Amino acid sequence: MTRPPIEIWLVEDDEDVRQTLLQTLQLSDLPARGFSRAEHALKALTADAPVVMLSDVRMPGMDGLSLLRQLQKHDVELPVLLLTGHGDIRMAVEAMRMGAQDFFEKPYQPEQLLHSLRQAMERRALVLDNRRLRRCLAAGKQPDLLLGHTPEMDLLRRQIDNIADTSASVLILGETGTGKELVARSLHQGSGRKGHFVAVNCTALPESIFESEMFGAEPGAFTGVTKRRIGKVEHADNGTLFLDEIEGMPLPLQAKMLRVLQESILERLGGNQLINVDARVVAATKIDLQEAGRAGLFRPDLYFRLNVVTLALPPLRQRRADIPLLFLHFTEQAKEQYNRDAAPPPDALLQQLICRDWPGNVRELRHVAEQYVLGVLPVTTAQSPLTLPEQLAALEQQLIFDAMHKSQNQVAQAAEQLGIPRKTLYDKLARYRQ
Repeated sequence: MTRPPIEIWLVEDDEDVRQTLLQTLQLSDLPARGFSRAEHALKALTADAPVVMLSDVRMPGMDGLSLLRQLQKHDVELPVLLLTGHGDIRMAVEAMRMGAQDFFEKPYQPEQLLHSLRQAMERRALVLDNRRLRRCLAAGKQPDLLLGHTPEMDLLRRQIDNIADTSASVLILGETGTGKELVARSLHQGSGRKGHFVAVNCTALPESIFESEMFGAEPGAFTGVTKRRIGKVEHADNGTLFLDEIEGMPLPLQAKMLRVLQESILERLGGNQLINVDARVVAATKIDLQEAGRAGLFRPDLYFRLNVVTLALPPLRQRRADIPLLFLHFTEQAKEQYNRDAAPPPDALLQQLICRDWPGNVRELRHVAEQYVLGVLPVTTAQSPLTLPEQLAALEQQLIFDAMHKSQNQVAQAAEQLGIPRKTLYDKLARYRQ
């Protein structure tokens, strides 16, 4: 799912102040657009506009508080921050009561303003992501299978795009719950193949029936077989065969799978006919297959035949910035599945989710989202406040990932944007991607 860039719209009638503040925003890598009148900004605003509003309060014509009222009518979730040189406590309280995200009295600390604007931009991006997800579900459409905007997910999508329409075998590496089947389905969707996507969990199939399930059987091949049985491999002809947990495939059958990969033919159990199959094979594992090969548990020749292309899936702890979007997506799915409504998750909960380690990865996050929608998420999980170091670490990680995304993973450029030495950025990337 492509996320549109969020822009700051600055409404300020004083041209010198407006130009100075616009320059400050642009030097901080925050895209911005200036307006001299509130009426002009309102006229330019569209539905679901990817913007955050930053406005002076005292202006000719429509003032900042009136603009806030109109924006609340247009889109109650559009973040609005207000600036004034004449503010007082009552005005600030009224603005916050009306729904302003923040209020700054001139002279203000630029760092505080930039920090609040970045928070508003991320919140706006999440709101718009959530709306797009809702529209997809309401229309009966599936959103992009691989959600996320971290550099790791951008790289994974590019890799999939590069190889999806080829016949190359793919080996997907990843911990339990990272979404290996979703990657396999994405490869199938982009392959142009008209056949089925056939998923097989090699660990779940009993060895006694593995061969007939995979390669099919002719009548009389063994007791109880009275008619021809088409196996999983043949069913995937002109499609994609996904072999999950391939380390669980029995050794004697690994040779047969190798023959399918090398020669594109198979024989049904109890038969002599050679059957041509054109199935693109995608395998997945959570272990080191080379090490398994050295231990005599996996055929090295099959490993090398599968490993034409390797895709490594990052665990959730290495893509923490994607957690809010994933959680929103899973809550929308759970609301549809259980026919339940639920309030948008509060920022405190999203911040806490970002800081968890998630040993069960995306699958565990989905489970927590279902608990949230069903109203059984433990109170301590939903309401425990983050410590200041935890909040700062989460924010730092988000800013670093955003800078890497904007610079297309160019560390030197990202370090310059962040204002830190390259060595410092390398150290922080190593820590956050553990």
